[in-house]
Amino acid sequence: MSLPSPNPHPTASLLRRIAAFVYDAFLLFAITLAYGLLLTVIKVIFNGTQQLEEIQPGLLLQCLIIAGWLATLMGYYYISWRKQGQTLGMKSWRLKLQQADGSLATPEQCVKRSVLATLSLGAAGIGYLWCLVPPAKACLHDIYSATEVVVLPKTK
Repeated sequence: MSLPSPNPHPTASLLRRIAAFVYDAFLLFAITLAYGLLLTVIKVIFNGTQQLEEIQPGLLLQCLIIAGWLATLMGYYYISWRKQGQTLGMKSWRLKLQQADGSLATPEQCVKRSVLATLSLGAAGIGYLWCLVPPAKACLHDIYSATEVVVLPKTK
């Protein structure tokens, strides 16, 4: 009978995750600016440039705009995690998102994780602070999406 081999990579700490998120925040800001530019171009195409500030979208359209913005930001994470398990910030801090067996997260796990991580952050960071509670060492969105964020070794 063989014992299961322990994970060769340690679980990422909260501080390291926050540092990667700060790096990603700069890219998310640039994505937000591009999304705003796209909305402005669409507004100009449909309404022209005369008195553009006076034309405001209704409540339903504002909700759709916000939903599209969140979907765009979550799409960045989805694409990054599905492609190689890392965002730009995660690469900088040598972090990788993976399943327990070391394989990349599935599309369903990426969607679930991006939605739950957004809710965790929106709820005063409670989902992130969960990794400080022993013996978890994992954020709530890690647990519910069956994924883990590990620290990769330094490359020579």
